[in-house]
Amino acid sequence: MKIAILKERRPHETRVAATPETVKKLKALGAEEIVIEAGAGTAAAYTDDAYAEAGATIAPDAASAVAAADIVFKIQRPMSAAEGTDEISLLRTGQTLMSPLGALNNKELVAALASRGVTSFALELIPRITRAQSMDILSSQANLAGYKAVLAAANNFGRIFPQMMTPGGTLAPARAFIMGVGVAGLQAIATARRLGAIVTATDVRPATKEQVQSLGAKFVAVEDEEFKAAETSGGYAKEMSEAYRTKQAALVAEHIAKQDIVITTALIPGRKAPVLVSEDMVKTMKPGSVIVDMAVEQGGNCPLSEFGKIVEKYGVKIVGPSNLPAELATDASALFSRNLLNFITPMVDKETKALKIDLDDDVVKGTLVTRDGQIVHPSLSQN
Repeated sequence: MKIAILKERRPHETRVAATPETVKKLKALGAEEIVIEAGAGTAAAYTDDAYAEAGATIAPDAASAVAAADIVFKIQRPMSAAEGTDEISLLRTGQTLMSPLGALNNKELVAALASRGVTSFALELIPRITRAQSMDILSSQANLAGYKAVLAAANNFGRIFPQMMTPGGTLAPARAFIMGVGVAGLQAIATARRLGAIVTATDVRPATKEQVQSLGAKFVAVEDEEFKAAETSGGYAKEMSEAYRTKQAALVAEHIAKQDIVITTALIPGRKAPVLVSEDMVKTMKPGSVIVDMAVEQGGNCPLSEFGKIVEKYGVKIVGPSNLPAELATDASALFSRNLLNFITPMVDKETKALKIDLDDDVVKGTLVTRDGQIVHPSLSQN
């Protein structure tokens, strides 16, 4: 079993899919050779020397790293020639790719991997089951993103977060509103509270109310019968009816006008992000307020946000971060690489030390996208 780790080439990406710590553990797991492309970890503060000391081989370029590999690890989906660097062409029949693929949205990539005979696992599709929690890259990266989003808000806010009593008078605390209470939202609540803000939060899933309150924040939502059934069996938010969205929007519009900081985190898998903060709502916000739209890459929860930019509209700064986990590259890489280690460990045969894919395993069924030249994931193979 030979594993290759490539340097990430997409804009704004600084993370790496393995660290010296996980290289050692992969070697102990049975990896015959681990090849790291030169400079792959530099932006995340992991040097080539540190990888070499951990037992990895350093390859001069991506092609050399992939050439003899059985398995390829990546942080981001492979790039196509049309995107500037053709990483897909480096992959060959019989190789296994383990990476986030955005498979539900990137059908051309999935088809290209199938046509090349690559066995691919889409790590963003890891099921929300207890056994897979240690493999969940979305949760580990969202946790850091929620923390960083609050810091981004603080950096763009012209006031302090906590109440402060000084000889010159008392400064009032900031009011922060977190929209969407998944992993990112919960961490944003906790971080904003630690910084001293008065925090409120909203989500369409009823189970989040108790979580919000446990962190010392106030829950804001229209709590009708539809709200009580607004969660899928997998723990994701359901798309709400037009009637509910209208009622919730009215409540949010009233609340948002009083807020200094708004952080939006709402995503629906495989769909465009829902609009939570309309242009009319932005107009009601106080001058100097800040919105951080964490869903900007999927269309945004605020229609005024722009990917990778900070724009000012109606006196409100709107932050559209390009890649929040990558701004914490050292820790983000450490968590991602541990998730990946936990993902591959059950697939390694204890006797042969080779990859053995159990097609009946729930994690495999949830993440396996292409195999033997075919698209095999049930959400994609029927399309």
